[in-house]
Amino acid sequence: MEIKIALAGNPNCGKTTLFNALTGSNQFVGNWPGVTVEKKEGKLKKHKDVTIMDLPGIYSLSPYTLEEVVARNYLVGERPDAILNLIDGTNLERNLYLTTQLTELGIPVVVAINMIDLVKKNGDSINIDELSRQLGCKVVEISALKGTGIMEAAEAAIKAAGSAKTIPMHSFNGVVEHAIAHIEEAAVHDMPEEQQRWYAIKIFERDDKVLAKLDIPQNVIDHIEKDIQAAEKELDDDAESIITNERYIYIASIIKSCYKKKNKGRLTTSDKIDKVVTNRWLGLPIFAVIMFLVYYISMQTVGTAATDWANDGLFGDGWHLFGIGSSQAAEAEETYGDSDAIIEAFNAKYGNDDIAEAVDLESENYSEDAAKAALAELVNLTPSDASVTYSVQDEETLEITETPDTKKSALEKAVSNYLNTDYKEGYGAPDAATYGVWVPGIPVLIGNGLDAINCADWLNGLILDGVVAGVGAVLGFVPQMLVLFLFLAFLESCGYMARIAFVLDRIFRKFGLSGKSFIPMLVGTGCGVPGIMASRTIENERDRRMTIMTTTFIPCGAKQPFIAMIAGAVFGGSPWIATSAYFIGMAAIVVSGIMLKKTKMFSGDPAPFVMELPAYHLPTVGNLLRSMWERGWSFIKKAGTIILLSTILVWFTTYFGFVDGTFRMLGEDEIGNSILAAIGNGLAWIFAPLGWGNWQATVASITGLVAKENIVGTMGILYQGGWTEIGTAFTGLSGFSFLLFNLLCAPCFAAMGAIKREMNNIKWFWFAVGYQCVFAYAIAFMVFQFGSIFAGGLNVIGLIFAVAVFAFMIYMLVRPYKEATTLKVKPAKK
Repeated sequence: MEIKIALAGNPNCGKTTLFNALTGSNQFVGNWPGVTVEKKEGKLKKHKDVTIMDLPGIYSLSPYTLEEVVARNYLVGERPDAILNLIDGTNLERNLYLTTQLTELGIPVVVAINMIDLVKKNGDSINIDELSRQLGCKVVEISALKGTGIMEAAEAAIKAAGSAKTIPMHSFNGVVEHAIAHIEEAAVHDMPEEQQRWYAIKIFERDDKVLAKLDIPQNVIDHIEKDIQAAEKELDDDAESIITNERYIYIASIIKSCYKKKNKGRLTTSDKIDKVVTNRWLGLPIFAVIMFLVYYISMQTVGTAATDWANDGLFGDGWHLFGIGSSQAAEAEETYGDSDAIIEAFNAKYGNDDIAEAVDLESENYSEDAAKAALAELVNLTPSDASVTYSVQDEETLEITETPDTKKSALEKAVSNYLNTDYKEGYGAPDAATYGVWVPGIPVLIGNGLDAINCADWLNGLILDGVVAGVGAVLGFVPQMLVLFLFLAFLESCGYMARIAFVLDRIFRKFGLSGKSFIPMLVGTGCGVPGIMASRTIENERDRRMTIMTTTFIPCGAKQPFIAMIAGAVFGGSPWIATSAYFIGMAAIVVSGIMLKKTKMFSGDPAPFVMELPAYHLPTVGNLLRSMWERGWSFIKKAGTIILLSTILVWFTTYFGFVDGTFRMLGEDEIGNSILAAIGNGLAWIFAPLGWGNWQATVASITGLVAKENIVGTMGILYQGGWTEIGTAFTGLSGFSFLLFNLLCAPCFAAMGAIKREMNNIKWFWFAVGYQCVFAYAIAFMVFQFGSIFAGGLNVIGLIFAVAVFAFMIYMLVRPYKEATTLKVKPAKK
């Protein structure tokens, strides 16, 4: 027989860790019907007939948030066979509030006290038997993090599923019990006996959703209302507060008899850490340092090394297996690279066209003998006191070093490198593949295979220049992203990110947002879609809409590749560029919050912020890797679907076009006549004031609206010279402007779809997308125009407009705040 067990508990009690440990890979993720709250269920390991439903983290069964509504509807409507209620043992009092409600549902309940290892480490003790007796249900000790006791808890829930229903052991004040008894008799006596008490309590609390569901006759409601009002008058409080107070009185009695705290009143380790990391003055600088380190390590050290291997090796020419021969190849490349530069410099000053033609590898008439003769002639032509300067460019950082050389012997040494080498393929540096154990890259292997079958030119171009170059350019950044996701997963799991929401609440509140808005932004670092959906936890409609509009300013996983591309190609791999993107996104949210709150649409006090701060703990390696892989795999799947189709379209429109009235495939030097070039040139004028009004950058930004990773894929197709060619296409100022616009403008189509669903209003959707695009354009425009004052190329008209935009933004930031009338909005679908 199929057994359904509901896993219920407060946020941050370890519920997800327990669910992952119990189900492993047997999980199914989707959305609850009709809402955007995530639905997770899975099969219990070694129990194919046992399904575990992971309910959203909730504090109570009162319908204040969408998560609470979803959880309550499932428990009351679906009525699982048993409830496994997870409790944080270090916060017993607060967690038991939900437990007292669960035991009233008439469903078998098993309580699992999590983090019992931390409880014992603190010297505290919980009397499990007494707690079980007072709650009227089975209580077990577990550590979801370490995996101890978890299967015992699951087995207890399975056993409970076939037993009698849990009967609540607590009772309220006499006058409340009198009213509840009257309600049971008058309104819910036809229901199953085990459900009557829960419904009666909800009717006593005047729960709108329960009253609407039951559709009680008005005369019965009037009769019940007299009993409720009598209780309120006698206890001098409203009905809902009376029930809440009664529950905490009962919980206090349980804590007194079951929980012994060793160091009562002393600060725990978590409290001591929080005194530093949540300090009013130190909290934000510490957060900035931590995020800098996260991005620096991800983008500059481990992540960069892996990404370089992926870009240059796996999706490039190839790599040396286990590094065998790489040092010799690097030495040869440096030697011959310098020689190339020296010969080129001397030839430019003392040579002639014949010598230049003879040593040109690309010449159809090239021969090794002619090159050697030309080099020997160049030595003879050059005066002994010759003095030239030659340039050497670093392939990774693109830094150009100007090196003066005043001795003819330098030229003779450079020529000797060619005349005395065993390298048989002629003029130029030896191929790295001639050293050590060489493994060809994917493009090389596919290219060799296509050549072997005499593949048609158009198909060869589609596969190599379209699919492999485009998708490969995106996948090459996966290692960096996985490292970043690993660090973010660690910060979330250990409890630090919850503290940052608390720290930022103080800042956000001054700008019209609450710390709750940080939660969607935190989720959005992985993907903007769940980040936008997470805004459902914000009750205030104004704050929720503003959070939806600004959440995607935070760089998500899809934006990381093009951030890394610009940082590497234009800024020599500077760690400050990738890190600044995160804080620019944060600043954009703050600035937008201030400006939007000054408008009638968004004015009003921010919603109150209450959030659980779990005790600090070291997450398990398995959970970190699972979180990292879930985010990374989502990105990889997108590369295999949306990005693949996009790169095929980009390749086709890049390499096909009309020439002399004929539609045909174009050569490398003809793509200026392509379909894509025509589209880009038609729109490039829009972005010219931002400093990058060329058609390649324009179409890359447009394809980025489909998926932000497409920016890298598109530029990988359009700039066949790779990072070097991209680096020369942008200046530092125009490259930063390009980064800013694509960082802040409207997100990908998937995220825009989420905005449309959450706004539930087409006008609000277009307003959100329009605001994002206009804001991004304004910021990039001001940065380029003001930067041109120092970088040269000042445009007076552009500067005037930039000053006007800046003045308007300053006015919106400092203008007096005026409270607006009630905002009329179409409610979101529940």
